[in-house]
Amino acid sequence: MQPRNMSMSGVVDLAAVKAAQEAKAKAEQARAQAARDGGAGGISPADLVIDVDEAGFESDVLQRSAEVPVVIDFWAEWCQPCKQLSPVLERLAVEYNGRFLLAKIDVDANQMLMQQFGIQGIPAVFAVVAGQALPLFQGAAGEEQIRGTLDQLVQVAEQRFGLTGLTVDPDAEAGGAPAAPERPAGPCDALLEAAVQALDSGDLSGAIQAYKNVLNEDPGNEEAKLGLAQAELLQRVQGVDPQQVRKDAADKPADVQAQIAAADLDLVGGHVEDAFGRLIETVARTVGDDRDTLRMRLLELFEVVGPEDPRVIAARRALARALF
Repeated sequence: MQPRNMSMSGVVDLAAVKAAQEAKAKAEQARAQAARDGGAGGISPADLVIDVDEAGFESDVLQRSAEVPVVIDFWAEWCQPCKQLSPVLERLAVEYNGRFLLAKIDVDANQMLMQQFGIQGIPAVFAVVAGQALPLFQGAAGEEQIRGTLDQLVQVAEQRFGLTGLTVDPDAEAGGAPAAPERPAGPCDALLEAAVQALDSGDLSGAIQAYKNVLNEDPGNEEAKLGLAQAELLQRVQGVDPQQVRKDAADKPADVQAQIAAADLDLVGGHVEDAFGRLIETVARTVGDDRDTLRMRLLELFEVVGPEDPRVIAARRALARALF
């Protein structure tokens, strides 16, 4: 089964915002069902590591990713680095106690999945969150690096998608149903739903206003900040002539607005580092109001990608060097 909503290179699209809402709704449904069942049924630690094949990918990875981040370990029996990495991932899956699920995929037996994820070599580790796939790292990695990556993953999954993980019962038998503590709906859920409905209908202005309404009620709402930044970006590039925008940027490297317009297109097309690099280079050769305009647009684009993204962290450092 082909992975859906693949976003390997950081492409910005409406599906990412919608997926967050759908994931939260499904997570709430799972919690409500667990409550109706008496709150019992936590899964066994042994069930935190599963073997997945092409036939089970839809149910075992995509559907489960609406409840918990799913980390995918692509491996093969002949791969020596895999034999070093896989036991570490398996141990951390148990140690993280349900904050992510580890899915192991044998590439020799599942060539189609390997091709669909664009894997060039193994070991390769991906994550799927609310149906959105993203690469984590390739090759053998140190445990400290792995922990840092997993910490970022579970933080983003909780803050943006409301995925608090699975309840693990050390005494549960393998195959038990997952359960999680029930969480009451937030006061801004209806406003967020209005934003998603506006996005679904292509009403970017309506979506922007709906996200602003959320932020008026809850200025710290991370989901609304992300949705607003994405909707505003999509509105800016709507109807532009990409060829003309890129020609203007090439012909007028010192034109701040031309570079900003090209950076917006870069980001929408998934060229995250190009977008950041273009604006940071322009910051370095400008002063005054132009420099401040560039800085503010960069901060907006950082919101679109997400503050925890390594590309944003690297770009923030580069921006600081350009400014000071």
